[in-house]
Amino acid sequence: MSVPVLDVADLGVTFRPRSGRGAEVEAVAGVSFAVQRGRVLALVGESGSGKSVSALATLGLLPDTARVAGSIRLAGEELLGAPPERLRQVRGGTIGTIFQEPASALNPVYSVGWQITEALRAHDRNLSPADARHRVRELLAQVGLTDGLRIARSYPHELSGGQLQRCMIAMAIGNGPQVLIADEPTTALDVTVQAGILALLRRLRDELGMAILLITHDMGVVADLADDVAVLRSGLLVESAPVRQLFADPGDDYTRTLLGAVPKLAGLTITEAEPAPDPLPDSESDTPPAAELRQVTVTYPGGGFGRAVTAAEQVNLRIGRGDLVGLVGESGSGKSTIGRALAGLVRAAAGSVELAGIDITRANRRVLHRARSRLGMIFQDPGSSLNPRHPIEHSIAEPLQLAGAAPTARRRRVLELLDAVRLGPALAQRLPHELSGGQRQRVAIARALANDPELLIADEPTSALDVSVQQTIIELLADLHRELGFGCLFISHDLAVVGQLTDRIAVMRQGRVVETGPTERVLSRPAEPYTQRLLAAVPVADPDQQRERREAWLQLSGE
Repeated sequence: MSVPVLDVADLGVTFRPRSGRGAEVEAVAGVSFAVQRGRVLALVGESGSGKSVSALATLGLLPDTARVAGSIRLAGEELLGAPPERLRQVRGGTIGTIFQEPASALNPVYSVGWQITEALRAHDRNLSPADARHRVRELLAQVGLTDGLRIARSYPHELSGGQLQRCMIAMAIGNGPQVLIADEPTTALDVTVQAGILALLRRLRDELGMAILLITHDMGVVADLADDVAVLRSGLLVESAPVRQLFADPGDDYTRTLLGAVPKLAGLTITEAEPAPDPLPDSESDTPPAAELRQVTVTYPGGGFGRAVTAAEQVNLRIGRGDLVGLVGESGSGKSTIGRALAGLVRAAAGSVELAGIDITRANRRVLHRARSRLGMIFQDPGSSLNPRHPIEHSIAEPLQLAGAAPTARRRRVLELLDAVRLGPALAQRLPHELSGGQRQRVAIARALANDPELLIADEPTSALDVSVQQTIIELLADLHRELGFGCLFISHDLAVVGQLTDRIAVMRQGRVVETGPTERVLSRPAEPYTQRLLAAVPVADPDQQRERREAWLQLSGE
């Protein structure tokens, strides 16, 4: 095999405390990997495994509290210990980088074209303004943005997430890098946008012959794009192998656990049948549902600066007591708007919203408060939904206090809830930052269940979690649902998670419900063309099955 473009050998990274007190932390210990020209190496592992630290060490971007040992060679040249001037030439020049969140990586006060130009001029000070403008349009076209002039003149907030990520890729490849580091390049994107970005990276690898170091926790993305895989755990390299070999026969127990925790999607069958009306049926016709929307339309006013926006239109949705209903669709499809309408946080412009037997569209404040007491909500990021200054006992007890429960009853209920979500009373006085992401989400679930709700709204409750932690939260929600029998609306863009947890699914597109039905039928034999494209875009953790899905997506999307 030829000499690797990027060769990392026996990499060790240790962080010392800034105060000089306390023990050093070994983040990476003896990690070795190599990336060949024209191939993709995926670094995978859970949060804290050392993936991003290894990449930052390669670029010389670790803080001054880090001590780095080992060897990092770029095309045979040793980078570890290289002078700062040489490292500045490498960054954005020989090594390009795609960051996880383009909206925060780009400067909001400068146009996208100006920022790409600055990245070009950092490595070619003789580049004329005319040549720079031509090169920017050329790069934008290369990453699939045909309206290059408009995109170049736009500011980051004026572009979609997919457009921003393509602009980041254009910036990363602008100076003809030999290596492209892609750090979670699709994490914040919808599955259809993600499929387009992965197709773009695959094409750039083949056309430009770049070596790509892919950092991700998404095993479906690994199956779709990677040629080789290196698995990290707690700073150690536990396994490395070609992608097909690793998925077919993982050699390490941790790798097997990681793959086993990935939610599975059923095989996809594409039909040309017309979608049949399949409204969510009454689970108990003689009792009121936990929640129901009838012909609901939600409009956000323009506020004098533009036209009003219809976020949901003529939506019918019924969630019976004991039902687990998934609501899926791309960003902007209206999923979260439906959740807010059910919670009474936005008013329906037309139609009716019934919560726990109360029509909240016509309710006064007192009646609305009574209806909301029968509702629990789990938000996407528990780190921002929990008060960082209060112990978790206080956060869980807050809904009980608002409902008028006595202090003794609140304390008893909090302990019951901590036990129910598998945390235990010993953590009651901990602050949110003292808990892991999975523990914080368990606290959020406990708070949502505090008043024994009839309806639980879970808005992307697992998207910010590692795959193994995600699996434990899914299992916990399923267990609690069986024990307590609440109705649940599970809002997510992760169709595999929805498929594992829910009984029925409603698919939204541009504010409308376009398909509903039993989960198994919708995910394996979707009738609506939009649902077919959505499902075909979902990467699955099997290289052979993923190749078939990719081909189906290319055919359905006309790529």
